[in-house]
Amino acid sequence: MAKTKKQPRPKAQTPKGFRDYFGAEVRDRALMLERIAAVYHRYGFDALESSAVETVEALGKFLPDVDRPNEGVFAWEDDAEGWVALRYDLTAPLARVYAQHRNDLPLPYRRYAMGPVWRNEKPGPGRFRQFYQCDADTVGAASVAADAEICAMLADTLEEVGIPRGDYLIRVNNRKVLNGVLEAMGVSDEAQAADVLRTIDKFDKVGEAGVRELLGKGRLDASGAYIDGVGLSDAQIELAVGYVTARRETDTKTLERLGELIGESDVGHEGIGELMEICDLCFCLGYGDDQIIVDPSVVRGLGYYTGPVFEAELTFDILDEKGRKRQFGSVAGGGRYDDLVKRFTGQEVPATGVSIGVDRLLAALREKGRVGGEAPGPVVVTVMDRARMADYQQMVAELRGAGIRAEVYLGNPKNFGNQLKYADKRGSPVAVIAGAEEFDAGKVQIKDLVLGAQIAENATLEEWKDRPSQVEVPRADLVARVREMLGQ
Repeated sequence: MAKTKKQPRPKAQTPKGFRDYFGAEVRDRALMLERIAAVYHRYGFDALESSAVETVEALGKFLPDVDRPNEGVFAWEDDAEGWVALRYDLTAPLARVYAQHRNDLPLPYRRYAMGPVWRNEKPGPGRFRQFYQCDADTVGAASVAADAEICAMLADTLEEVGIPRGDYLIRVNNRKVLNGVLEAMGVSDEAQAADVLRTIDKFDKVGEAGVRELLGKGRLDASGAYIDGVGLSDAQIELAVGYVTARRETDTKTLERLGELIGESDVGHEGIGELMEICDLCFCLGYGDDQIIVDPSVVRGLGYYTGPVFEAELTFDILDEKGRKRQFGSVAGGGRYDDLVKRFTGQEVPATGVSIGVDRLLAALREKGRVGGEAPGPVVVTVMDRARMADYQQMVAELRGAGIRAEVYLGNPKNFGNQLKYADKRGSPVAVIAGAEEFDAGKVQIKDLVLGAQIAENATLEEWKDRPSQVEVPRADLVARVREMLGQ
């Protein structure tokens, strides 16, 4: 009889493009999201938690095809629903939710959402297939005041989580102004307009000279490969470059320059009017040009938006992997998208919103020293006598009842040294020790593990005697003395 082939053990590894998050990372993210939610709530936005799975028709952007059903999203075929997929952002689900429940929702509908999204894309350094987003959107408000409010709220959010004024800029642009420039350029073909958009979006990477080449005949890239250009005339290129470099020392002068570029374009002037209104509203709300500015170089994502668009950039320097200074860059973006709900209802529904890259913002806060570091672990109640487990549990219950994080050691208590090693590995600030003698005397030993480590490393014998890291106290004083040691 043939032997049954033994199944190999599974590999203990995360799938490519995914990662695990441990205590401090999860805690830091939760605290940051709590602060963001407080700002959104203060502005009158309500929380929404939508399904992590949507039909691909609802997602709309990455529809599967016969040969590549998982292109862009993680999708599978359901017998009842057809093709379904994990959400790739929080905006497409909002459009579906609003279209489905619009008769029960207030208009405008103001919601915020936080949670993981999934993209079936090639992972890279710092780029994962699962990541967190944090969105806030207003659906059903056509007024530019809704866009100005998003900008103001974004500024408040950054300052609330620990990015001070002067370390960020909310840059505002408008798709209508770009449409006006394209109209002035004589670019009416959608495919060519998309090529122009993608090209000027590369301004930060290739500079003005590189953009000019790519808008014209083309250029050689760093590897020596030739990249075909868009094929614009010199006059058209001047207008395009003039647009992306139109930022002046004040918003007023920037808008004047944009007015020169768009000529007689009605849609372009409409966009300039909207930008002017956003500036006026933000100024009235108390925001200065060191917080919110008009910047035509914000091009990214303009193909998706229908009006104002904004991006939050952090302006402080960090060191890259080669030790060179560079600015941190963008942590949030958004704008007006008036066509998304129309896919479901057939009617245009105005909407505007912003999405914060949670991991990027957390990384920025760590750079500023506003989050991170090891959080203190729980107080550990050690076990000297297994028969007294009820007494140890009573101690820990008293500590928890006083709001102190605490646990009873539940491993093998035979080796007391291992219990202290466990407490050390947990980052515990205090250990509680009680054996038969302590119970008989109605006392407990309390060991300050942080002070003990400091004394062991630096103190002389005399200092150690003057500052003992372990004290004996009456059992009734357990909570009060632990509080004292924790500095509470």
